[in-house]
Amino acid sequence: MKLTIRQRSLGSIPLLEVVPRSERNQLLPLIVYYHGWQSAKELVLTQGRKLAEKGFRVILPDAANHGDRRQDITRIPSLTFWQSIHTNLFEFGFIVNHFKKLGLADDRIAVGGVSMGGITTCALLTHHPEIKVAACVMGSPKPHHYGERIMQHAEEAGRFYPHDYKELLSWVPKYDLSLHPDTLKDRPLLFWHGTEDRVVPFTDVVEFVKANPSPNITFIQEEEEHLVRATTMDKITDYFDREMNRLTYGN
Repeated sequence: MKLTIRQRSLGSIPLLEVVPRSERNQLLPLIVYYHGWQSAKELVLTQGRKLAEKGFRVILPDAANHGDRRQDITRIPSLTFWQSIHTNLFEFGFIVNHFKKLGLADDRIAVGGVSMGGITTCALLTHHPEIKVAACVMGSPKPHHYGERIMQHAEEAGRFYPHDYKELLSWVPKYDLSLHPDTLKDRPLLFWHGTEDRVVPFTDVVEFVKANPSPNITFIQEEEEHLVRATTMDKITDYFDREMNRLTYGN
C-alpha cells in the first residue's frame, strides 16, 4: 500500500500525518501515537507506517522539548519530563478536534505511545472517554508512583529538587490510571512491556493488571529491555486493527 506522509504544524505542534495515499482526504479512524523521552516523532514513524497500512490516519506529534521543539533539559530532576507529558495532555484534544473539523476523523479515536508516550496514553484515558482503544508500550499506568521514585533517587544522589515538588506535580495523581481505574470502564487497553526493563519498571504494569482484572485488558510481556522491535510493532498493529475494526464492523 502506498502511503502519504505529511509534515504538519498545528499551531506550535509539529507532527507527521501518515495515511493511505488513496484515502488521504477521506474519513478514517484516527490514531494519535506518542514517542518516548528524548526521542522524536520520526522515531515512531515505522509504527505509524504499519498502522496506516491497515487503513488508519495516524498522527505522530513531537512532544514539548523534543524533536522540532527540542530544548535543553533542565538540571532540576524530571522537570522537562513532566512538562513534556503535561503538554501532551493539553494538546491531545486540540489535535483530535482539528481533524474532526476537517471532516477527516469521527468518533473512532485511539491513542498509543512508547515509554513516556505510554505514560501519556494511560493518563489520557482518565479524562478522555472519547478514546475507544489504547496501547501503552513499555510505559506506566502509575505516574504518581513513578514520580515518587524519581524524587527518592534524587535524594539519594544528593541532587537538588524543589521542596514543593509534590505540590508542583499535584496534577499527576488526577491523571494516574492506577488511582482512577474506574475511568477505563470497558475500553480495550493493551500493555506491552519487557520483563528486563530498567527504565520504566515492568512491575508497574504487573501490579496494575493484577489489581484490575478485565477481559478488556491485554498484557503482553517478553524477555526484553527498554526496546521495541519490529515484531512488537506488528503485534501492536494487529491489536489496533482488531479492536478498531470491532468499532467499525461490530465483530
